[in-house]
Amino acid sequence: MFDTPLVVAALVFGAIIFLSIFFHFVPFFLWLSAKVSGVKISLIQLFLMRIRNVPPGIIVPSLIEAHKAGLHSITRDNLEAHYMTGGHVQRVVHALVSASKANIDLSFEKATAIDLAGRDVFEAVQTSVNPKVIDTPPVAAVAKNGIQLIAKARVTVRANIHQLVGGAGEDTILARVGEGIVSSIGSAETHEQVLENPDSISKLVLSKGLDAGTAYEILSIDIADIDVGKNIGATLQMDQANADKNIAQAKAEERRAMAVATEQEMKAKAQQARAEVIQAEAEVPKALAQALREGNMGFMDYYRLENLKGDTSMRDAISKINPNDILGKK
Repeated sequence: MFDTPLVVAALVFGAIIFLSIFFHFVPFFLWLSAKVSGVKISLIQLFLMRIRNVPPGIIVPSLIEAHKAGLHSITRDNLEAHYMTGGHVQRVVHALVSASKANIDLSFEKATAIDLAGRDVFEAVQTSVNPKVIDTPPVAAVAKNGIQLIAKARVTVRANIHQLVGGAGEDTILARVGEGIVSSIGSAETHEQVLENPDSISKLVLSKGLDAGTAYEILSIDIADIDVGKNIGATLQMDQANADKNIAQAKAEERRAMAVATEQEMKAKAQQARAEVIQAEAEVPKALAQALREGNMGFMDYYRLENLKGDTSMRDAISKINPNDILGKK
């Protein structure tokens, strides 16, 4: 009743689909690889990983790596739990293997805590084994004689595994080293002393314990370059002199303005006094006439007064004559 080739093809197609689904949910070859490597894990556990959305392709190779490195304390449950909390399983296992080979005391719990804190634990282990060099940006400082120096330093650091969680990073190291360089140059009497002994800066900065509370241990601080900058002391003195000059000019202008105002005030008072005198002189004839009409003053008194005025005018005219004009001298 049935066409035999069609039935065979349907059976083969169904078998292929079944095997595809089976090997997807039950990674047989991963299980075989684990068995060959000596890692104990069952097909049921691999199937349950798929159900829990945990990729066996990450967990099983990490278990094999840890087992081959002799880290038998790392279990499947540990790796699954770390993956489900958002950690990088392979990075943690690489870090633990590297730490084990370098005789660095690093537990699985510490490594996962560092990884979950957002730091690259594998890079930290590598930095702990092979210290790295951090170049500081140019740091400008002024010696006591007013000469500016611009220094560059190279800081050799090693990762402090136990301070990675909560410890400060590279930015803090650079800031502290820059502050130490400024303090060291600023305490020097002259810039020549710093140029003659640049190692004095590194010794002073290194003795301050700048790596406290950071994720790194400072091994050395080397001054790579020192350049002479501006004469800050002379520039400040020039600025101060200009400021003093401007202040003196402002005060002089203020005094001049006050003198001009006083002069104007005196002129106004003099004009007012002259106006009062003129007004008073205009009242004299009226007073004389009134005195004559009322008999308080006689005609002889009036003539004496006129003679006195004439005599005064004559004396005033004589006092203004230059004797040289009379003698004909130039």
